[in-house]
Amino acid sequence: MGDNEDMNNLQKNQKKAKWKVYILKCSDETFYTGITTDLDRRIEQHNSSPLGAKYTFGRRPVELFWAKKFNNRSLASKEECRIKKLPRAQKLELIV
Repeated sequence: MGDNEDMNNLQKNQKKAKWKVYILKCSDETFYTGITTDLDRRIEQHNSSPLGAKYTFGRRPVELFWAKKFNNRSLASKEECRIKKLPRAQKLELIV
């Protein structure tokens, strides 16, 4: 019974932290910030699909610069908005 309970708690925690805010570094050294539930898929879209952002389309290839997990979309969206307002120097400080 304890093993099933531990597994259920693990699955609940994984579901809670499904949203990620990420910063990509583009080929022209600029940054792009976004949110997603599937970071690998989203980076692939930015690099090779028309489903990537208009901003990154002409700045390929992009690479992951920074990412952080959030428990829900609302918190992730708020952090995305906050980061987008930061100057470049403060975005660079995020990885320290």
